[in-house]
Amino acid sequence: MNDTFPRVITLLRKEKGVSQKQAAADLQVSQALLSHYEKGIRECGLDFLVRAADYYQVSCDYLLGRTPDRTGAMLTVDDLPDADYKNTDKQFKGSVLAVLNKKLVTNSMTIVFDLLQKSGNRTLTTELSAFMMLAVYLSFRCVYQTDAKNPQGMFEVPQAAVTGYTMASMQKTLTHIWTMVNGQCPKSEALEDKQQLALSPEVLKNQYPYFYQSLFNLINRAEGLLK
Repeated sequence: MNDTFPRVITLLRKEKGVSQKQAAADLQVSQALLSHYEKGIRECGLDFLVRAADYYQVSCDYLLGRTPDRTGAMLTVDDLPDADYKNTDKQFKGSVLAVLNKKLVTNSMTIVFDLLQKSGNRTLTTELSAFMMLAVYLSFRCVYQTDAKNPQGMFEVPQAAVTGYTMASMQKTLTHIWTMVNGQCPKSEALEDKQQLALSPEVLKNQYPYFYQSLFNLINRAEGLLK
């Protein structure tokens, strides 16, 4: 089948709140066989794929990791709204790949910053903003440096040191972020109301109907890069 299918059907079962034994009975297979499917030991047939899609109320394409949308919708550039989606007169120009990735990142960042605002935690907002700014800064430096004739006066950090300095700073910032997320930080930095950040795919879809597809697609692509 593929690497995505075992992970997705396992997550969907847990999200549905049913045991493997119950799911196997509902899907008309033995628990041992379902266990093999969820572990990726065996590949299922088309009949089981369709039954699983009906059982979890998702599309076959979603089960196979072909789309991050549970209904099976395939994303195109036009499907993704701009961050300022109400401005219908705005036109993007450029290659399809650049436009698509721009929308994925911009729309996903809209969700991230909205969640940061809901958290009400100044330190978390500052640290995560710094991390993302550093990533954008380094990305711009890479593009800027493609032409050696571009003036270097706008930067204080030498080109030879920029990658090392930036990555070290990002790692330091990320370490601080994870100490906060895991509750290992000073009381003054602790997240007081974590309920504001209680999330699930359905919650994200309901709260961010214009942007959730971008985030799900970005997650899918990013995890593909990590494999």
